[in-house]
Amino acid sequence: MDRITAIQVFVEVADRGSLTAAAEALSMSRAMASRYLAELEQWLGARVFHRTTRRISLTPAGEAALARCRGILELGEDMRAALADPGDAPHGQIRITCSTSFGLSQMAAAVADYVARYPGTAVDMLLIDRAVNLVEERIDLAIRITGALDPGLIARRLSVCRSVLCATPAYLKAHGVPQRPADLATHNCLTHHHVGRSLWHLVREGGTDSVAVSGNISANEATVLLQAVRADAGIAMLPTYLVAPLIIGGELAVVLPGHEPAAMGIHGVYTSRRQMPLIVRSFLDFLAARFGEEPEWDRPLR
Repeated sequence: MDRITAIQVFVEVADRGSLTAAAEALSMSRAMASRYLAELEQWLGARVFHRTTRRISLTPAGEAALARCRGILELGEDMRAALADPGDAPHGQIRITCSTSFGLSQMAAAVADYVARYPGTAVDMLLIDRAVNLVEERIDLAIRITGALDPGLIARRLSVCRSVLCATPAYLKAHGVPQRPADLATHNCLTHHHVGRSLWHLVREGGTDSVAVSGNISANEATVLLQAVRADAGIAMLPTYLVAPLIIGGELAVVLPGHEPAAMGIHGVYTSRRQMPLIVRSFLDFLAARFGEEPEWDRPLR
């Protein structure tokens, strides 16, 4: 029996809660995965899963074995990384997730450049506007934009996310240009479910203004708000990585340019420092170098 492969099957099944899903992730048949699992149980002398027609769950022996099996896989990764030639090119597949707006506006081009630079790599992207469970979704790297990263997460800062208040010239002509934050109370403010749903914090020289806002459109995705803004529906707080070209081209105008929403960080979040394949480390380095603390999309606006 290939015990390392059997351990990989066991860990995959435990993480995914499905023998079929584990087999697909490891590019093997369900029958083969089941055979590896049976051989592992024979080797350990104990059943590691309770199996029913509807679900699969760990036995007490399986719970005890899982941490040790993860350790074995981590040790193998550490050994491979320690013996790798520093000049080795990354290879294999990386599965990443990020928001739809950042994925469409920035990550798609970054991924295309990365796989062109390293022909032995492949990237599987999951665009979703919620924080996913990296283990359950089998994600190698999550790109998260936040002002307060959970201290329990393992993450690397990649860049900064700045935002602006913006609207179309047509909307501002019809409804007036706000001259001070309090003027926003008389405007249709389009809001994001998770960032400034009812209160916008605007940083100015000498302090911060917190302004209660409301409007008739709210969404959980910045791209939706952008399209509503472009349809002259109101004022929205939108990230510069998404709207910079439209501001430069004159389609959108910055509202209250002396008052900026608080900046957030763009982070790469992963599951373990010890078990980091070369492709994950390489991709993090690539993104940090590409974006940086003064990202290209911000330069024309500053």
